[in-house]
Formats: sequence, C-alpha cells, structure tokens
Amino acid sequence: MSEIELGLDTFGDVTNRADGTLNTQAQVLRDMLAEAEMADQSGVDFIGIGEHHRDDFAVSAPEVVMAAMAARTKRIKVGTAVTVLSTDDPVRVYERFTTLHGLSDGRVELILGRGSFTESYPLFGYDLKDYEQLFEEKLDLFTRLMREDKVSWSGNLRAPLKGAKVYPRAEGPLKVWIGVGGSPESVLRAVRHDLPMTLAIIGGSPTRFKPFVDLYHQACEQMDQKPHPLGVHSPGHVARTDEEARERYWSGHQAIMTRIGRERGWPPVSRADFEREITHGSLYLGTPETVAKKIAKTMLTLGVKRFDMKYSAGTLPHDAMMDCIKLYGEEVIPMVRELVAKG
Repeated sequence: MSEIELGLDTFGDVTNRADGTLNTQAQVLRDMLAEAEMADQSGVDFIGIGEHHRDDFAVSAPEVVMAAMAARTKRIKVGTAVTVLSTDDPVRVYERFTTLHGLSDGRVELILGRGSFTESYPLFGYDLKDYEQLFEEKLDLFTRLMREDKVSWSGNLRAPLKGAKVYPRAEGPLKVWIGVGGSPESVLRAVRHDLPMTLAIIGGSPTRFKPFVDLYHQACEQMDQKPHPLGVHSPGHVARTDEEARERYWSGHQAIMTRIGRERGWPPVSRADFEREITHGSLYLGTPETVAKKIAKTMLTLGVKRFDMKYSAGTLPHDAMMDCIKLYGEEVIPMVRELVAKG
C-alpha cells in the first residue's frame, strides 16, 4: 500500500466569491497556501501547481508559490503540473528547483511538459513552428544538467554550453517526470531520457491510455532500461453526496470548458456531456467512496502508482475546494490504498 501515492493538482483557477463575482488573482494565490496546508494536514502525498500565462489562472511563477507552500507545510511534496520547459531556460529551471529542493529538505518534484496552452510562446519570444524541437532540445539539456557535474552541450535553438557547472546541486535525487498528453512520441521520449511519465487524462475513458502504458514498458524492455512507476492526472471533486459534487462542480467546469472551447473551436459543453464524463470518462466526482472506487479502478487497470486529482475547476469557490481536499485526504486516500492493496 505504501508504494502508491495520491496527490492533488491545481492551476490556480480564478475562483468566485460568495456573491458570484470573481476573486482577484492575488487572493487566489493566498487561498492556495491555505489549500496546501489543508492537503498537508489531511494526509495528501503531493500537491502540484500548474503554470499558465492568462487571466483565468493565477499562477505564472509556480516555483514562487511552491516555496511559500513548502514553508507553510511539514510533510507533503510540492511540485509542478507542469513546468513549460519549452519556453523557459533549462539552466534557470534547474537552478530554481535545486534551490527549492534544498529549502524544502527534498520535498520538491517537477513535471516537465510542453503545456496545452500556447500563450507563453509569443510572450517569451518563441515561435510555435519550433514547438517540438524546443522541448526536445531543452529536455536533453535539462537531463544532462541533472546527471552531470560538468556539462558540454549544443543545439539549434539555444546557445551552447562548454564545461558548464550549475549550482546549487541537488542534495539527494531530484524527482522529475515527463507530462504526456497522449502521443506515442511523448511516451518514447520519456523512456529515451529515463524518466517516469504522468498521463494527463482529462477526457474519455482512462482505458484508452492503456496502449501508452504498454508502449512505455515495451520500450523500456527493448532499451534494457528499468521502468519507473507511472502516474495519472485527472480532474475531480469530492463532496458528501454524489449530487452535491455534481452541482458544486458543474458551473465552474462549464465556465472554463466553454471559454477554452471558444478559443479552440470546440462546441459548448453540455450537461449531458458532463454527466457522461462522470459515468464513463475521466471526471472523478462524488462521495469519497464513489471517487475512491473510480481512482482505484483506474490505477489497477493502467498499473500506475500515482494518481493526482486536479481539484480546482474554473470558478469553483475556495471553500468548496477546501472541503474537497479534506475529504480526499482523510477519506478517499485510505479507501484507495485499501482497494488497490486488495487488487
């Protein structure tokens, strides 16, 4: 049972106040510290902070939020969900996270990805035509920095390094994941760089990701490489009744999905779509028992050792999220451990 981990993720979604108006981003950031404290006290293993550069999410500098969270908590691991490495500098990312690793006594992790939003590319002067190459080159440099004391490296989109030493060095292993949205190339990239992957399953049946898990293990075998424990990230909400969870979550979910749909040309999300995703897809909504059973089923089906539930959902209020975190830590996690142990 101790081998599995149950975490939470948030993007710092801008929430509603009690009167229905939007909170300031500054207040959302302050509320996130209380959410991390609740997660720590409730027995949650990990809290991940997303990086975005847009007005509906408050976090553009996750490492700063993580530092504040680490200072306010005792045992929970803090990390990113994800760090958009493509539009950052690998040397600076390494320096920031090894600094945090030292300050938190080793409680820091990071998930590296390309991000599902693209606002950071023009913001930081990158061209979207280099989307693939940026991540591949920067990931290659980052993993070299992790594993070598002195790095010589060259690529096409960043200045080369010759015998560079980067400080501080991590005191003990720095846990680094690759975020995978559902492409075979991303899976093979994780294996090639000898890193664990976490699957972002945000829609449809979780079972459709089983081929990616199988591919990961097949590639590890072919490369004579020991596989890492794998993870899943999916959205959800826990309440005292299934109906309360649905009603709390729906308006915030509808708001954010409608906005993203307009930006990407998707049709508006319907209540029927929402209900179908709860029943057959990757929305983990309901009572502690309902959510625990669904998480355990996903973990057993995919053979993963970590499940992180994104508990923030558009304008879903802070108080509702605090209730969810407490139920998740105190009731969902023990049930999932028991169910997974039984198999």
